[in-house]
Amino acid sequence: MKKFQNVTIKGTKDGLILHLDDTCSYDELKKELDFKLAESSRSREDRLITVKVQIGNRYLTEEQEEELKGLIRQKKNLVVDTISSNVILKDEAEQLRKETEITSVAKIIRSGQVLQTTGDLLLIGDVNPGGTVIAGGNIYILGTLKGIAHAGFYGDHKAIVAASVMKPSQLRISDCITRAPDHYQDDETREMECAYINEDHQITVDRLQVLMHVRPNITRLEGGL
Repeated sequence: MKKFQNVTIKGTKDGLILHLDDTCSYDELKKELDFKLAESSRSREDRLITVKVQIGNRYLTEEQEEELKGLIRQKKNLVVDTISSNVILKDEAEQLRKETEITSVAKIIRSGQVLQTTGDLLLIGDVNPGGTVIAGGNIYILGTLKGIAHAGFYGDHKAIVAASVMKPSQLRISDCITRAPDHYQDDETREMECAYINEDHQITVDRLQVLMHVRPNITRLEGGL
């Protein structure tokens, strides 16, 4: 019978990566992990080393995660960075789906109305003065934005707001806010525009075409924008 094949330790310039087999029993895993960490710690330098733990298709309870972290921390100079798994709970998967899906709505958001989504929002219609649209992700408006738009509602600084006609009374992205300029151009045929947080942590409004440079991962489709 093969022994000690459930834990693989790989050294990188950033620290250690522990690959833990997901087919053996949890108790077997703990014993081998304890043994191999003790062996490898004998030749380690006197410095803190970060450890990334990869557990594959194994689900760990919170108690088991803390137990593994405690086992690793007992060894000299080891600091647990992350524990990553391919498995999540059904509730977690549902929340992830909500945060990454695009909600499409065809309507006019009138004064006093608020439209809010967990993920991205695609609005086919206008946002009138006094109307508000809020999204946990990005906001795309195929129409005129004259009300308030708040993208990245839960703290996503990479979120953007795009509109066919950008004339908001207020733009918000994550915790950044910008007020409407005093005057807008009357040209309703101008190009579609977008708003995003720049390197100075300020909201910038620019042509839609700049997104392929400032937010190259804005789309989940292959090939980008």
